[in-house]
Amino acid sequence: MPHDPIRPAATTRRAALLGLSAGLSSGLLGTVVPAAAYQDDGVRPDSFRASEVVENGHRFFGSVSRGLALTVEEASRRWGEPNGYILGQEASGAIVGGLRFGEGTLYTRNAGQRRIYWQGPTLGFDVGGDGARTMMLVYNLPAVRDLYRRFGGVDGSAYFIGGFGMTAVTDGGIIVVPIRSGVGARLGINVGYLKFTGRPTWNPF
Repeated sequence: MPHDPIRPAATTRRAALLGLSAGLSSGLLGTVVPAAAYQDDGVRPDSFRASEVVENGHRFFGSVSRGLALTVEEASRRWGEPNGYILGQEASGAIVGGLRFGEGTLYTRNAGQRRIYWQGPTLGFDVGGDGARTMMLVYNLPAVRDLYRRFGGVDGSAYFIGGFGMTAVTDGGIIVVPIRSGVGARLGINVGYLKFTGRPTWNPF
């Protein structure tokens, strides 16, 4: 499917804003087939157990946390087992029109993994601050290509416990649940929408 056009200058500004490390996700998942080995945007991804998500979440956030385990448990109670998840970072500020921009890696069990980018409204992240680590659980994903769209917020989905917060966005039966820690948990709790793309872009629509 078509992607948004990108200007080289915009890509450079975005990279400077996010300050992302290319090795952020390396070594996080031993249960996922490496991207170079296999990718299929058309196959339906198989699901992950909650315990797998929690284990890799602990590695990603850098500590073992009961708050994360309880947040994933609550997501599982509401929506079941995810068949994909994203580990990445995001940053935002007034210099980009009050929007949040993020990038990370989408992991699936049987459809490979690939870089993914997202945009959405911000509630006040510091301009030029360090990127906030974000984990997103993806439910009912028919195929990876179906993630490249705009998702609207789900009323009443916000949940906060033990320093972790989650909310949910949905479209076409697919549900995406961003999980953030610390200050980012509360700032991102009322996210209005998220738009995912296969390439970086400043266009949130």
